[in-house]
Amino acid sequence: MDELKKIFNQNLDDVLNKINIESVNIEKKVIKWRRIIHQNPELGNREYKTAELVAQHLEKIGLEVTRNVAYTGVVGLLRGNRSEPVVALRADMDALPIKEALDLPFSSKITTIYNGEEVPVMHACGHDAHTAILMGVAEVLSKISSDIPGTIKFIFQPSEDSRPDGEEGGAKLMIDKGILENPQVNAIFGLHVVPFPVGKIGVREGGLMAGVDNFWIKVKGRATHGAMPWTGIDPIPIAAQIILGLQNIISRQIDSTQDSAILTIGKIHGGEQPNMIPNEVQIIGTVRTFNEALNSFIRKKIELISVNIADSFGACAEVTFSNEKSPVTYNDAELTKNMYPFIERVVGKENIFNPNPIPVGEDFAYYQQKIPGLFLLLGTAPIDEHLVALNHSPYFYVEESGLIQGIKTLSYLAYSWLEQKK
Repeated sequence: MDELKKIFNQNLDDVLNKINIESVNIEKKVIKWRRIIHQNPELGNREYKTAELVAQHLEKIGLEVTRNVAYTGVVGLLRGNRSEPVVALRADMDALPIKEALDLPFSSKITTIYNGEEVPVMHACGHDAHTAILMGVAEVLSKISSDIPGTIKFIFQPSEDSRPDGEEGGAKLMIDKGILENPQVNAIFGLHVVPFPVGKIGVREGGLMAGVDNFWIKVKGRATHGAMPWTGIDPIPIAAQIILGLQNIISRQIDSTQDSAILTIGKIHGGEQPNMIPNEVQIIGTVRTFNEALNSFIRKKIELISVNIADSFGACAEVTFSNEKSPVTYNDAELTKNMYPFIERVVGKENIFNPNPIPVGEDFAYYQQKIPGLFLLLGTAPIDEHLVALNHSPYFYVEESGLIQGIKTLSYLAYSWLEQKK
């Protein structure tokens, strides 16, 4: 048994060393791809040029390629020295309707039509880095395909962050189109660049990113002249009372020592004239939680508070929740523990940290609902602190020297997981 373990470890070391060498060799290409994608950003379900760049690269290195999955998604299949097991690696490709504020040689100058309006477009979340990293991983692993004990599926996903109103997309649609089948995927890995120090990797077991549940409240009153408010039912102050009531859910009805949640009102609209009381007011908001039970509790409270406050003033309130509620990005406990040593081999124990849960959404969670998944945070903040900005900021900046850690990490995870399962 000791001899078999020794042979396993030696084989593993040999392949991981090959990954290191190939990762160094491809680093400059990955940076070049990232800059091309950054300079030519595309919004969700419209990633035509990005998808073509990806597909041509995957075909060039010998992968089986499927185009136009869930609009513009691309899937590459790398078959190793056996057909099973199957592991997937995922990157998202879409940009955001944000105007870039940094003056870089490859800054975006692109504009496009989004929801009927012309908007600027920028890779303000780092998906350009994710796509370039996974293109690099595909090439690295293709160079050692004879050593790979299984099959690797490379998923280049559209529309994680952006798509026109009313349009389907993202991970959920990819899954509906059968992306985890033929061949059946057994586990999945992904990562996200974040403004943590370059070279650091965040690993958290369990809930990493929040479930996102958006809601709409329509407060219906009765329109009248603003000079005689008693002749109608004014939905505007009623909406204000509802908003104040909703804030009590988080501050007074949740045990903050045991759990956390966020409720934010992002938009309120009602009326057109200063002297006219409108018929209705619309309130739009979002809830962020880290478990489904708490989300269900908050949903019930939102409806109860809204309906009862409106009713007490003679109005009525209709509450609607999003049909595409994003689940919690939840890292499988066993998978996280098993893969931790291989992440440590990439960056060293001193560069791994356990991040606090982050109250933003990530649709990688849909994959994790179907199969065990591990989602990591890759630090790409530069040493120069004036360039540090949060994702979705017009000042968001990626320190490209950190991309090689992403290449090595995903390559290590895919190979090591397959090696453990063979």
